[in-house]
Amino acid sequence: METLVWIVHLLISAVLIGLVLLQHGKGADMGAAFGSGSSGSLFGASGSANFLSRATAITATLFFLTSMTLTYFSLNREAPGGVLDKIPASTQQAPAPQPAPAQSEAAPQSGEVPK
Repeated sequence: METLVWIVHLLISAVLIGLVLLQHGKGADMGAAFGSGSSGSLFGASGSANFLSRATAITATLFFLTSMTLTYFSLNREAPGGVLDKIPASTQQAPAPQPAPAQSEAAPQSGEVPK
């Protein structure tokens, strides 16, 4: 089920990118005022904004729904164990570290010359 949602999510994201790139920016209307031929567009003079805006809104809604579904799948997944969980527990413990031998007063300190 999760794989299907991933595939749908990727397809929706590609469609959403395409729809956003097809839309005219706000500066495109200025050129239309001086007769740059926007009336000959594929969806008509004013129909492209409505169609593309609605299609983008629907696609964005589907994108958010698939994102939330993938988040739900991610939260309900069992957490993987760490590397230390795979090591069998041994009954022997590591030996305790030996204390360092104390320096005697008879031994010369570094930098001192013995008398």
